Amino acid sequence: MKMNHQSKKHGIELKAGKQITGKWHNKSYTVLKKLGSGAIGSVYLCDAGGKRVALKISEKSMSMTMEVNVLKSFQKVQGSRLGPHLIDVDDWVITSGNTLSFYVMEYIRGQSLSTFIKQHGSTWIGVFMLQLLDDLTELHKAGWVFGDLKEENLLIAHTTRKIRWIDVGGTTQIGRAIKEYTEFYDRGYWGMGSRRAEPSYDLFSLVMVFVKVFYPNQFERNGKDGEVVILSKIKEVAPLRPYLPCLAKAVQGKYQSTTEMKHDLDHIFNSPKSSPSRKRKSQKASILVESTGISLVALFYYIVSLLLP
Repeated sequence: MKMNHQSKKHGIELKAGKQITGKWHNKSYTVLKKLGSGAIGSVYLCDAGGKRVALKISEKSMSMTMEVNVLKSFQKVQGSRLGPHLIDVDDWVITSGNTLSFYVMEYIRGQSLSTFIKQHGSTWIGVFMLQLLDDLTELHKAGWVFGDLKEENLLIAHTTRKIRWIDVGGTTQIGRAIKEYTEFYDRGYWGMGSRRAEPSYDLFSLVMVFVKVFYPNQFERNGKDGEVVILSKIKEVAPLRPYLPCLAKAVQGKYQSTTEMKHDLDHIFNSPKSSPSRKRKSQKASILVESTGISLVALFYYIVSLLLP
């Protein structure tokens, strides 16, 4: 089933100050503001006894149960924080007698990838690519793909400057059909592969996440060859050009695992730059300098980020 979050929202509207009390655990949460809506439900910033939490609420109990099971499975992945930490799961009986399902998770303070890079520079692109590949590696090992991987489902945490997942609603077990997607990030829309849940599906979306940073209004296929359109757009962005070999292979579906892409990305960071011929020097000098600078700084930031909690 096609799901385009940009045009299809399902949400439950709650006013600030509304109190939600769980039917089973009797814990109360006071709504502060709405954080967003998706295909499954709405997410609100709430107060829980002086602590800020994120609460997702929906009429779709079965879908919510699936998301909760995904979050629980993530918490079993040792040494890795995939997605927000799950705090509570319950039902809310509203005055009409209807019951809504909700779950409560940690509230991650941060900003969007686009905003962060705009403020702190494109050097961080390589850092976040590596971080995201590390997290996807653990996710795929656990038998899942992210599915609806897009910038709106990611956040850069203020405290650690790590990329964090804030919505796992599209997560799908490997081998099944992707259950939720957004056209711009979907390889099926671009004619670049199937919607089967496999690592290469996530890697295509990963590329589009970083493309979106430089094309906030996005762009469409318009009946053209999807690969040609995407790669031409990447080539037009100077900060993305050093990563073009990796990004092109991911778009073309040539990587079967995150490890393969990470290996090539590490090679860009670590390999010595061979001197170009005199004939090519004037054409490639600026790209080589840019690539070398990005490689060294990005590698430093990435290593530091691994040491943070």
